[in-house]
Amino acid sequence: MTDSPIDSTIAHTARVWNYWLGGKDNYPVDREIGDRIKELAPQVVDVALGDRVFLRRAVTHLVQEEGIRQFLDIGTGLPTADNTHEVAQALAPHARVVYVDNDPLVLTHARALLTGTETGRTQFVGADLRDTAKVLEAAARTLDLDRPIALTLMGTMGHFEFDEALKIVDAYTDALAPGSFLAVCDGVMAHMDAELGERAMQGMRLWQEKVAQPYHMRTVEEFGRFFDGLEPVEPGPVSVLRWRPEPTEVGTVRDLPQYAGLAKKTSTRPGPEDPATP
Repeated sequence: MTDSPIDSTIAHTARVWNYWLGGKDNYPVDREIGDRIKELAPQVVDVALGDRVFLRRAVTHLVQEEGIRQFLDIGTGLPTADNTHEVAQALAPHARVVYVDNDPLVLTHARALLTGTETGRTQFVGADLRDTAKVLEAAARTLDLDRPIALTLMGTMGHFEFDEALKIVDAYTDALAPGSFLAVCDGVMAHMDAELGERAMQGMRLWQEKVAQPYHMRTVEEFGRFFDGLEPVEPGPVSVLRWRPEPTEVGTVRDLPQYAGLAKKTSTRPGPEDPATP
């Protein structure tokens, strides 16, 4: 995830994802790679759609059941349907949302499309998510960091090696007030037979070769570690479509190699020099 000028000759994560979601903000190179990966791993489109389904369900739960009115959406990607502010402010018009991304194409579209309601506020921060201090300083212009915030990381942490991803998630979570929530959705190597798993790995190798940003699938155990020290919201980390399926979907839910989870920060977590009491 680098901050660089728009290059229409190299496939880009946000644009390929936009293509899989049926969007128009992509170039031929994105569609070509998107189609080649889809041929190898047809589930990838369902994975992309599942990411948006989880976002909608999680934001709805947070507003209606948890009383959350502040959202920090990091790694926003290109605007599509059911963006965080659209879901949150439809339920709570005063909700405030801060989006963070450092992609120039995302920035261009976000300024035009990611607008809030008359009573709510929506802000876009153009910054590298690894610069935690800069992101939080900018977010504080819209959000009250002393009050609960929902941090959402949709399809974002897979762009980093696991140890770095874990440090990033921990840095943000540690900065949030007790009562805040962490929502994560990312690719997990699960629910695939040997043949499908091999084809998925071929698709991942193609992605690493042809797309500007690398992507790393997690194990189920690694994905669960993002929520260490937090209180999981039922049903805990699960395959994305199994996170609180709507009544009409019961009996038809499919397992996908994409996991989702939501958890609550109930207290200040101990740091490396502040071990928990045995």
